[in-house]
Amino acid sequence: MTETGLKKQLSGLHLWGIAVGLVISGEYFGWNFGWGSAGTLGFLVTTILVAVMYTTFIFSYTELTTAIPHAGGPFAYGLRAFGPVGGFIGGFATLIEFVFAPPAIALAIGSYLNVQFPALDPKMSAVGAYVVFMALNIVGVTIAATFELVVTLLAIGELLIFMGVVAPGFSFARFALNGWAGSSEFSPAAISGIFAAIPFAIWFFLAIEGAAMAAEETKNPKKVVPIAYIAGILTLVFLAFGAMIFTGGVGDWSKLSTVNDPLPQAMKLVVGENSGWLHMMVAIGLFGLIASFHGIIVGYSRQIFALGRAGYLPEVLAKIHPKFATPHWAILAGGAVGIAAIFSDSFVKLGGLSLTANIVTLSVFGAILLYIISMAALFKLRVSEPDLERSFMAPGYPIVPGIALALSLGCMATMIYFNPLLFGIFVAMLAIAFLLWKLFGKRSVVMVAEPAE
Repeated sequence: MTETGLKKQLSGLHLWGIAVGLVISGEYFGWNFGWGSAGTLGFLVTTILVAVMYTTFIFSYTELTTAIPHAGGPFAYGLRAFGPVGGFIGGFATLIEFVFAPPAIALAIGSYLNVQFPALDPKMSAVGAYVVFMALNIVGVTIAATFELVVTLLAIGELLIFMGVVAPGFSFARFALNGWAGSSEFSPAAISGIFAAIPFAIWFFLAIEGAAMAAEETKNPKKVVPIAYIAGILTLVFLAFGAMIFTGGVGDWSKLSTVNDPLPQAMKLVVGENSGWLHMMVAIGLFGLIASFHGIIVGYSRQIFALGRAGYLPEVLAKIHPKFATPHWAILAGGAVGIAAIFSDSFVKLGGLSLTANIVTLSVFGAILLYIISMAALFKLRVSEPDLERSFMAPGYPIVPGIALALSLGCMATMIYFNPLLFGIFVAMLAIAFLLWKLFGKRSVVMVAEPAE
C-alpha cells in the first residue's frame, strides 16, 4: 500500500450507516430555526421542495459516485469534467460544508448534555466531543464505520420512540396555529418566509453526499453505493417529516424555534420534566448527534486528504498513519478549524441569528455549490465521456438531474438574497483558498486513480 493509499474495508451496510449517520443529527436540531422564518406550514412547504431536490439529486449523484469512486467525491467529479478550476470549486465547496457542519453539531451535543448535567459548559463539551471522535477516526476506518452504524441504528430507534411517545399529545391544530410566517393566513410574507427557511430545510438532509468520500474505501462500490444511497435518502425523508410534524404539534411551536434541543423540549411538554422518557431522549438522543458528528469527521478528513493528494492543499495532509492507515493530519486539521468556529462568538451578530444558525447557513452555502458543480459535471461527462463505465445511470435523464440542478440554483439564489453577509464570508473564504492554491499549490493538479477493486 502506498503512503497515500486507502484500503477497501467497508461493506454496503457500513456505507448506508455512514450515509444516514452523516445526516441524522439534522432530524434532532437545526431545522427548527426555519420555523422562525416560515412558520410550521410555510416550513412544511420548504421541506417538501428541498426533499424533492435531495431525492432527485441523490438518484443523479449516485451515477457519479459509482462511475468515479474516489475519496474526493465532488472534487473528483469537478476535476474530471471541468479541469483544475472545476476540481477546486467542487473540493473547497465540500470542504466548507464538511468543516463547518461539525461545530454546529458539537454545540448541539453540548446543549443536550447541559440538559442532563447543567454544570457542564456546552462549549467545553463540544471541544471534548472533537477530541474523542478525532481520536476514534484516527484509530481506523473499519472501527469508525462500525461505530457509526451502531449509533445510527440507535438514533433511528430513538426518533421512532420519540414519535410514539409524543403522538398522544399531538394536535394538527397546534401545528398549524399561525403557521404561515407567524400568521394564520397565507400572504406574500409567507412566501418570503418559505424561501428564507431554505437553509434549515437543507439541514434535514445536509451531508448525505459525503458517503461518496468513503466510496474509495468500500468493497465493490459500483454495486453497493446505489443501494446504500437510495435506501439512505428514503430513510431520511421519512424521519425528517416525522420529527418535524410531531415536534410542532405538541405545544407552542414558536418557543421551540430558537433552541438547540427541540425534541427533548417537545417531549417535556407531553411527559413532564421528571419523566424517564425525557431522560432517555436526552441520553439516547445524543447518539443522533454523535452519528452525524462522527460521520462528518470521516467526510471532511477524506476531502482534505484528497485535496492534499491532488495538490490543492499541502501534501502533508495526504499522509496516512503508518499503523492505522487513516489520514490523521487531515482529521486534526479539520478539527482545529471546527474548534475555532465554536468560539467565534462574533458570528452571533450577523443577521440577528444564533451562532449555531449562522454556522449551519455557512455550511449550507458549501453544500449547495457542490450540488450545482456535481450536477453540471454529470451533464458534462455524459457529453465528453459517453463511454465512461456507468454501472448506475440517473433515471429519467435529463429531467431528474435537471430538476436537481434547477432547485439547487434556486436555493443558492434565495440564500444569497436572505444571507448576503454570510455569502460574502463564503466567497471570501473561497477567494483566499484559490489565491493560496495559485501561490503555493502544485502547478499540475492530479486526480490519483482509485485503487483497483
